[in-house]
Amino acid sequence: MRRPNTIDTTNTNTNTNTNTTTRPGETPGRRRGAGMKVAVLGTGIMGQGVVRTLLREGHDVTAWNRTRDKAEPLAGVGATVVDTAREALDGAEVVVTVLFDGEAVLSVLREATSTADATAASDATAAGTEADGPVWVQASTIGAADTARVVDLAAERGVPLVEAMMLGTKKPAETGTLVMLAAGAPDLLARVQPVLDAMGAKTITAGDSVGQGTALKLAANAWIASVTAAAAQSLALTRTLGLDPQLFLDAIEGGQADTPYAHLKGASMIAGEYPVQFALDGLRKDVSLMREAATAADAGFDTSLLEALAGLYGTASDRGHGGDDIAAVHTAFTG
Repeated sequence: MRRPNTIDTTNTNTNTNTNTTTRPGETPGRRRGAGMKVAVLGTGIMGQGVVRTLLREGHDVTAWNRTRDKAEPLAGVGATVVDTAREALDGAEVVVTVLFDGEAVLSVLREATSTADATAASDATAAGTEADGPVWVQASTIGAADTARVVDLAAERGVPLVEAMMLGTKKPAETGTLVMLAAGAPDLLARVQPVLDAMGAKTITAGDSVGQGTALKLAANAWIASVTAAAAQSLALTRTLGLDPQLFLDAIEGGQADTPYAHLKGASMIAGEYPVQFALDGLRKDVSLMREAATAADAGFDTSLLEALAGLYGTASDRGHGGDDIAAVHTAFTG
């Protein structure tokens, strides 16, 4: 029996905010309490979804994007769109960065803060009071090395910083069903929890140090890169051997080897249509970050599979599919 092609399984939790069990380190999503004033910096595919979700859940959202045209449509759904990142921080309680890479995050952090902020934060600490500035939630996948640079710059500027990596793609961002992979000081995480609850179905706390959420996100995205490429390989091999590729999906359906993700991406691969949920070049970047982090850890980790994945996604990108969905890795096998 063929499975309907309407499942979004980049995040397979469809029971939004109705978790019945909570494991250590896991916070079920909650949609309660007064809305917060939130600045979202970066309104690409994920940032747009985050803004719309936060607005729907009652938060007051200011949006900024370096190319204002990409943020402008959000004004029509209730967001305040501004010209500068610094302006977006005016009155904000929480700042969420949803940017492409580490250089973008560092650049925006420099533009939106100043050494005066560090002085104010230091004075507040000395007086035993809480600084007035917002808590920054770093939600961009930027790897271990650049995360360390962001931590250093935030400390230099007196910026309270946590991270909350977003596990999921366009649809979960739009529906508030992401899985948030958080790390940072517990008191700061508690302050931003209403925002994380709005964005995700649940929050997994990886640790109390910024960087631990990034590590977990890289591991999770390694699985996504692997299973997507594996599905592409099996579908291409089925067709190469003279069979209808749908037979592969039918064969695994309902068995121990099944995953809804294979059916979601597999349907796109069979159709040869790759509407973007997670851009292939974005995952290609993440695979590179995985390799860098694993090598820097110097723990004897074998990067052979990551090297192979880098080659496959690189081939698909070179064939013109970098801006398409990650399902386009199928073209690395088929041309």
